[in-house]
Parts: sequence; C-alpha cells; structure tokens
Amino acid sequence: MKVSDSTILRKIERQPKHAAGFKQLVREFGLHGDDRRELSERLRSMVKKGELIQVDSDRYAMPQAKIGKNMVVGRLTMHRDGYGFVIPETSSLDEKLKARLGGDIFVPPPAIGSAMHGDRVLVELGVIRAEGRAEGRIVRVVGRVHNTVVGTFHYGKRYNYVRPIDEKITQDVIIAPGMEFPEKLTAENAESAEKKRSKKNKRSVHRVLGDEAALRTEWDDLDKVVVDVEITDWPTSTQNPRGRVIEILGYEGDFGVDVEIVIRKFHIPHRFPPEVLDEAEAIEPVISAPELHRRRDYRRLPIVTIDGETARDFDDAVLVGRLKNGNYELQVHIADVTHYVTSDSGLDQEARRRGTSVYFPDRAVPMLPLELSTDICSLRPHLDRLVMSCIMEIDHQGEVIEYEISEGVICSAERMTYTDVNLCLEGDPGARKRYAHLVDQFELMRELESILNRKRQRRGSIDFDLPEPVIEFDEHGLMKSITRSERNIAHRIIEEFMLSANESVAQYLENKRVGSLYRVHEKPDAKRVYDFETIAATLGYSLGVGALPIQRVQLKADRRASYGTGKRAHEIELPKEVHITPRMYQKLTQKIAGKPEERILSFLMLRSLKQARYSEENDGHFALAAPTYTHFTSPIRRYPDLIVHRILKDVLRDSADERDGNVPVGRGDLRTERSQENQLGAGASPWAKPGSPSAHRDAVEPLGGPLSPQELHDIAEESSQSERRADEAERELMEWKKVKFMQDRVGEDFEGLIVSVTKFGFFVELTDLFVEGLVPLSTLTDDRYIYHENTKQIIGQRSRKTYSLGQRLRVIVDRIDPVEKKIQFAALQPEPEGKHRRSKRR
Repeated sequence: MKVSDSTILRKIERQPKHAAGFKQLVREFGLHGDDRRELSERLRSMVKKGELIQVDSDRYAMPQAKIGKNMVVGRLTMHRDGYGFVIPETSSLDEKLKARLGGDIFVPPPAIGSAMHGDRVLVELGVIRAEGRAEGRIVRVVGRVHNTVVGTFHYGKRYNYVRPIDEKITQDVIIAPGMEFPEKLTAENAESAEKKRSKKNKRSVHRVLGDEAALRTEWDDLDKVVVDVEITDWPTSTQNPRGRVIEILGYEGDFGVDVEIVIRKFHIPHRFPPEVLDEAEAIEPVISAPELHRRRDYRRLPIVTIDGETARDFDDAVLVGRLKNGNYELQVHIADVTHYVTSDSGLDQEARRRGTSVYFPDRAVPMLPLELSTDICSLRPHLDRLVMSCIMEIDHQGEVIEYEISEGVICSAERMTYTDVNLCLEGDPGARKRYAHLVDQFELMRELESILNRKRQRRGSIDFDLPEPVIEFDEHGLMKSITRSERNIAHRIIEEFMLSANESVAQYLENKRVGSLYRVHEKPDAKRVYDFETIAATLGYSLGVGALPIQRVQLKADRRASYGTGKRAHEIELPKEVHITPRMYQKLTQKIAGKPEERILSFLMLRSLKQARYSEENDGHFALAAPTYTHFTSPIRRYPDLIVHRILKDVLRDSADERDGNVPVGRGDLRTERSQENQLGAGASPWAKPGSPSAHRDAVEPLGGPLSPQELHDIAEESSQSERRADEAERELMEWKKVKFMQDRVGEDFEGLIVSVTKFGFFVELTDLFVEGLVPLSTLTDDRYIYHENTKQIIGQRSRKTYSLGQRLRVIVDRIDPVEKKIQFAALQPEPEGKHRRSKRR
C-alpha cells in the first residue's frame, strides 16, 4: 500500500468533525484486496500509537476531534507517590484556555484511572483557579508508551508479580500462572525445570544475558531476577496491569545487566529484524566501475579520519590544503550511506525507527547493522569508500568564499585518533616521526581551525567547554575511575570543520528552495533567563539583559509543591520578552573562563537555553549564531543526516549548477549569500535584532523536493524524540555506573565543589572523581540551617555558617542507595589547627 500514515492523518483531518469511516477511506484512496487489509492494520496501529481515536467499530478520528470545552490532550508524568501531572499539548488548547491555564495539570491518584507514566491522555479539567492552577481527571488514554516494562520478578502468596525498575510506573505487573517463561523456553525445558523445582533444587540463574539466559533459566531461579514483561492487560482504577515475561536478563548487579535494563526501560530498538540483517548482508561491498566513473575521484589524496580510540564507525574524513591565492581548501568527505540505504527499504525504515545510534560506556546500539556501520559505509583506512564531498575555499577571515558539493570516492590514508593528532601538534617526537608524512597537514589544520574559531567568535557563537564523564575500565572490564573528558586541539579541529560543512550544505539547500531538515535552536525564553540571572547575581555576574517590561508569573515548582497544602502559588515578576543575543552568553563565558565558578555558571547557562531540535522550517541556530544550519556529517549514526544526503542527491541530479564530466556539482558562495540576507555588518550576529533570523528575511516557501513538508515534519519530530530518548538513556546509565563505582567507597572522604543549592540540601561534585552527590539539609546537625531562596544559600541561624554555590569543602561518602541510584554525602567539619584527619581514600 502506497498510502503513508501522514497521508491518512491529513485525509481524516480534512473531514467534517475530523473523522472518517474505514469504507470511506478505502473508497477515497481507491484500495482493493490486500491493500484494504493493510489499511485496516495501519489504522489499528495508529490508534495504538495515539495518532487516532477509534470512535466506533468503523470510524476513526483525530484525538482533538473528541475534545470538549474543558478537555485537554497531554503527556502524563507520574510521581512515585501515585499522583501525576499532565503536560498539555498546546495544539489541543483554545486561546481562552491557553490564557487561563498556568502550566501542568495536577491529577490526584483516584483520577489516574488506567493511565501509566508517559501515556498520551485526554484530561477533563476541573476548576481552574485564578493563579492558573488546574486539577483534572483522565478520561481516556489516547496513546500507550509502555507495551513492555522491565523490572524484578517476585514470587507472591496469591500471585507472582514484577516490580518496575522505573519508579514512575507505580503499579506492579501481575504475572499469571504459566506466563513466567518467555515463549522461547521449550516444553521440554519447562517440564525439566518443573521437576527440579519440585525437588527444591535451588540453582542460581545462569550469568548469561538476553536470549541465552531466557533459555537456561529455571522456574525457581526467577526470584529477584530482572525480566522484561509484555503488558497483556492494561491497568484499571481497581486492578493492576497484567503481563507475561518475554525476556530474562539476569540479576541487577551482574555485569552488563545495567545496560540491558536501560535499553528496555527507554524502549530503545536493539535487535535488527531478520529481513533487515538479510538486506545488509546482501549488499555488494565492491564498488563497481560504472559507479566510480560517475563520481569525483579523491583516492590519491592524503585524506584522513580523526576519531576517538574506541570508534568503529568513521563518518567523516578531512584534508586541508593551501591554494595558489593563499586561501585554504578544506575538504570534508562524509560516508555516502544513502547509496546503500535506499528510500523505504527495510534498512531505511529500521534506521528511521531508531533515529540515532546510542552510545553507552562499554557498548553501543547502532542505527545501522554492523555490516554497514563499521564496514561498508565506514571510512576505514586504505579501502575505497563512497562519499558525499563538500569542498570549501576559505579566506584568512574564515569566510567560505566558495563551496562545491558532489558525490565522490576516497581511500583514507590513515585512521588517526584525537590523541595522536594532539601529540603531533604538541611536538611529541615519537608521534611526529610515525606520522611525518602528515605533520604538515596537521599544522595547516590547526592554523585553519584558529581562523574559523575566531570568525565564529566575531559572530557571537557560544562555546561551552563542559567536560563529560568518562569511565575507564581495567583489563577485566571493571571500572577503575571516572574522569572528565579531554577536549584537545584535535577535537576542536574536527568540530570547526564539521560546522563549516554543515552550514555550507544548509545554505545550499535553502538557496535551491528545496524542502529539507534543519537543526534549529531558538532563543531562550524569559523565565529561564530570569532564573539564570537570579542565581548568577549571587556570584556577582549577569548576562547584561537589563530592565524590561514585566509580567506576573507563577513559579511551576512552587505550584506543584502547594497542592493539598492550602498555600497560594508563589508569583514573581519577570520580563514579558527578553531581547537576548548569543553574544551576551559569549561575553559571560569569556569573563568566567578559568575562574572557580566557571563550571557552575557554564552549566547554568546551558540549562537556561532551549534544547536544539530538528525542523522542516529554518529558524536559525542561536548557540552557533548561525542563520542557517543542518546536520550533514554523521549519516551512519543520525537519521536526519541521512535524509539531508538523500535530498542533496535529488537536487544534484535534477538541478546541478554544473557538471564535472559525468559528475553533477552543486556550487555556492556563503559570503555573498549571507550579505544578501544579513544586512547587519561584517561578522554581526543574526540575533542582533529582536526575533529569530527568519523574522528578518523574506519568507521563502520551498518549491519542492523529494519529501513533502508533512513528511519532513514527521521525520523531524521523530528524530528529535529519538535524540532525547538516547540522551536520557545515556545519562541514566552513567548515573547508575557512578553509583556502582562509589559503593566500595563509603566512608572515604573527598574534596568537592557545591554545584547546586536547594531547599532540601546541596549537591557536591567531587574534584578528583567526576561524581555528584547530595548533602541533605537534615544531616547538618551542628546548627539549625535555613535555605534562602533569594541568595541560593543555606545559612545556620546561630553560627551564620553558610553553604553557597561555588564553595569548596570536604565531604565523606555517607550512603549509597542502589535502588534509587543515589549518592549521599555528609559535610566534614574543618579540623582544629594542628590536627589533620587521615583520608581513607585509597
């Protein structure tokens, strides 16, 4: 069937009352035979995903079609105590309701009904109070998120059950008799296991993950074993959900089980369907002569890849040269994944479903099968590989004078690492001798990086140098330390080169008036800027926003805390609209560079910004101070990049600017293009005037392209959600690893830095280990301490002893909560002079 989900949605949305019958859709789409059955299956799937509501046995409607006057569609976030909040979808709110509603909708436990955490729900509002607080009850679940739940298996007197590891899923899942085993366990194995259980043979679960564990585990081994459960019956207001075990992962403390838990908790697709693997294995790795003939040949050039030591998927390769006029030629070659992953193929559909590769400390979940991601598409050294090439001429001010985009073929001369390139540039004799044939090129790369970085700085681009945690493992795979990631000159070289290529490609596609995907980053909203300015002022800093017209706004955090207490929500005054530019952030980052408070303020600045996302509309990139930006350079691990490549190829095939023999070539001039659209002066930020960059240029509607605006919108939304899911999963697993690492260090003391102060205590980040923990207010027993909201300080009433942001102190690892994955510290009191406490740190 050629009818896509987005086409079905558009058809139904255009109908009276936003509803249509099955027979009506069959007739209007002209479907017969198998296509009718496929439409029926597609409609049921869309109802399950929450895209449609089934009105009766034959009619389907858009979710908003059933919304009454006081009905709102939104996403449910549960609290472990049983109540929840619904985050409204703005599209489901009329203007009057939007003006009255102050934010999230509180749902008390009795009004949750059959909904679970994360579900898309329809809420009926009760009374909306003057300050915008609203309470509601869930009328219907529009879309389910958790078809499966990961948790620990428990035997009970009345029934067996699985307790979810995600504490926001507040109900245990009942496992009916006979549903304890995955279906993969054969009848013979089950019978054998039952006999052993009757003999009270208490063997432990095999320490094998995934399928093997599921096949070998015995009935009496399941107590406190982590399993994945498929929901067979959803919960009701009086009954827990019911399910069946589909996977047995092992004990929570076993090696590797934490990764398996996080993968399933966040529903990350991790097994490729057999037909997708067959498709990947069938790809011919040898490049045919006709294919080589229709591409630009760069195989004789000393092009290199520069990646981390453990990388296996090499997306990009680079080369820098000096032109006769003194300018630089920057070559960026990106793996041509779309040559192998064709539109609507099984590989393409699976890549879209995954959206991105997910990287954990000791393994990765790739977007593409390994045959492609680490071999055929990967730009491995000394092997011919197909690429999309962006060749840029750059002057000494960092401006791209001209660029060319075409299909090409390369043969990487060397697989370089960031460490080795950095050693070469730092003058290490061994590294310079080993890579003598490339040292001059690395020097030229450093020279060009510096020029490109200065250009970005002139434009107002923000550069947060925030390190990330890196886990070091020993030869047995055990954690030995958690350190801060290092960002050396080699990292900055690749970053600048990729930024230049992404901007060039984005500008080229926009000039061609072709519908495409953009990487957008809107300016921060007033509330977040206000919050940052309040905290920064306690440390003596400011973004320099200045005084602006104000409005009264209710703080969401206080609103949630006030439910059931009778307290009125706390209101504040803040600017209606903040005219803020990237340069304001840039100046502050430069001001705090190298100072003790740099880490804290950089993190707080980052939190004040919105999250970058994908969009079919170009709204510019605030943090980069770029009027036009996209993602082009990582198609092995990001689906939007793959889509941009596909669109580029379509444009080159149909409207190339010139041909180099058989090769269609796209040309552009960023300097000229920017001067036409950005009349702000050389190097000025596109945010120098109020509004986004798109507000200061004529609206240009795309003329066409291989994908419709609706298809691009759907891909952008899906990809943004996949990216957020991957980020959350990676962050959660890292926190789990930190907790596990610190379990053997209870009682040891460390130096740390206060990075956050709240009404219930303060968070301390250790200096030597990149680990953060809470010092609860209740553990400060030498005085009665009070939290001061206006100064973000905790102050002793009698002694006036103060705990503030940026303060250094020594803490002891007091307690580890392996269930909630939390680390608790206790503040150490300074020893009297002349006495020194012996550290227990090993």
